[in-house]
Amino acid sequence: MSEPNPPAMPYWHVYTDAEGVSRQKKCALTHFTFEGVDPQTAPQWNDKQEKSEAAVTFTVLPVGWVGQWHENPRPQWIAVLSGRWFVETMDGTRVEMGPGELMMGEDQGTKERDGKKGHLSGTVGDEPCTMIVTGLDVTPTIDQPGRFK
Repeated sequence: MSEPNPPAMPYWHVYTDAEGVSRQKKCALTHFTFEGVDPQTAPQWNDKQEKSEAAVTFTVLPVGWVGQWHENPRPQWIAVLSGRWFVETMDGTRVEMGPGELMMGEDQGTKERDGKKGHLSGTVGDEPCTMIVTGLDVTPTIDQPGRFK
């Protein structure tokens, strides 16, 4: 089997800019290597992230749920499993995400402006939004969208 071209996996990066405003940028994981997870396993594409302690939470956001303006508690990967949700950042960008979509929440250190700090999020539609949230024990960065390549 010949090695195919490396994939790119899209994600939304919610981050804090140099002025303390939360923003969103479409980025992609691109540092994939074609290897088995062990010598007995067929090769697959893996993008190994920086080692860190992690806390995994399975979340169900009820229909009509709105999480008022807040920052992510720590840098965290959020993968939508079912349903839909939205994230609105302080710059006015609103992104809706559904099953299979990925987001990195890293808007720590924002500065309140017009009653907004961090991001606003909530469910979209008439079904709950289920997700897996993986919080990382890493230092948040400022103005580095796409740092998880």
